[in-house]
Amino acid sequence: LTLNIWAPTGGAGAKPVMVWLHGGAYVLGSGSQPFYDGNRLADSGDVVIVTVNYRLGAFGFLDLSVFNRPTSTFDSNIGLRDVLAALQWVQDNIAAFGGDPERVTLFGESAGAGLVTTLLAVPAAKGLFSAAIAQSSPATSVYDRGRAEVMANAMLHELGMGTGEVNQLRQVPVPKLIAATKKLFDEVPVRNPGTLAFVPFVDGDVLPDYPVKVAREGGSHPVPLIIGTNKQEAALFKLMRSPLMPITPKAITSMFDQIAAEQPDLQLPTEETLGEAYAKLRGSARGLTIASDVGFRMPSVWLAEGHSSVAPAYLYRFDYATPLLKLLLVGAAHATELGYVWGNLGGPGDFSLRLGGAKTAKAVSKRMRTRWVNFATHAKPTGLEGEPEWLPYQLTDRPCLLINERDKLVYDVDKRARLAWGDEPVNFR
Repeated sequence: LTLNIWAPTGGAGAKPVMVWLHGGAYVLGSGSQPFYDGNRLADSGDVVIVTVNYRLGAFGFLDLSVFNRPTSTFDSNIGLRDVLAALQWVQDNIAAFGGDPERVTLFGESAGAGLVTTLLAVPAAKGLFSAAIAQSSPATSVYDRGRAEVMANAMLHELGMGTGEVNQLRQVPVPKLIAATKKLFDEVPVRNPGTLAFVPFVDGDVLPDYPVKVAREGGSHPVPLIIGTNKQEAALFKLMRSPLMPITPKAITSMFDQIAAEQPDLQLPTEETLGEAYAKLRGSARGLTIASDVGFRMPSVWLAEGHSSVAPAYLYRFDYATPLLKLLLVGAAHATELGYVWGNLGGPGDFSLRLGGAKTAKAVSKRMRTRWVNFATHAKPTGLEGEPEWLPYQLTDRPCLLINERDKLVYDVDKRARLAWGDEPVNFR
């Protein structure tokens, strides 16, 4: 567990703090990636930036507590516990870096955003952060003890071990553990479309219940929240030929069949209802949009609906794409907003500006960073002068900020999909 800190010099008084949780499907990534260099973000708003490295894969999200005995015990949700420890460290020490422990905004993307929305339902996280930002959160991908036990047994099987040998896992060489983790990471989404091998799970200890359920019952921590997604989330997974999202008709059908079998009381949308909702889409666009909605968009809407009853929740959709991303038919795909939030456009690994568009992209980035930093500073995502006011989400009019070449506030932009999916969240359990 390590932290990286960017603390701007100068300025009067304690500065707001932004704590970042990286994405990577709970298996990949690092808070030290060049994409997350905090210099520009820190300097643009006079804020202290902290990035967190938490344990990944089997090291952070394998539940061995199902094998607990009086003589040997294992902690559950270790990755979550890492983040809790990091947040407590920030509370205890960030003042030494000029930060204000009473103004800590927890933000993250993808799996990192999943941790953010999960921590909103973790009792031990109370008081550890004062605001939250969830960029493309897989908020409904939180599993039960049954699936966690299946994954624990699968891991032991990959290592050639039985349940009676679980204590010997500590002696298994790390490369062997990583190889087994990678194999399950690759195989599980193919075998069970829509699911991941390693995720947070409801353990009755750190996490008492499903985060979206908690939010919709008015039980999440009452802190201001920004939550949203990118317009073409699933396009990245098609480009990468990744099975992490079910984008083909066969995979989508399999996903619904498995959810129905596992949760027979859940009211799933019918094929006819979804057909009507996505009737204007043709070919792969239909599957990509359905996958984006079930994996990211609708979980964000469902959570915003619930969270808005306890604290301001600001919903957004990131629509901007550079000329190259449009040409590649990728658009505003998963993770494409990261360079704009961090101000690190055109950096290592970012090819999106190779056909131009840098001037517009930098303007979008400045507007987005301004709103994110103002939210961390004042708990309100105010924009630059002349930009529209971002109103909090309400069930009466459902405002949503569309982030594009110009910001635009629209109302109930998700109506067609929202009505098709219904009021009962589709959880992957």
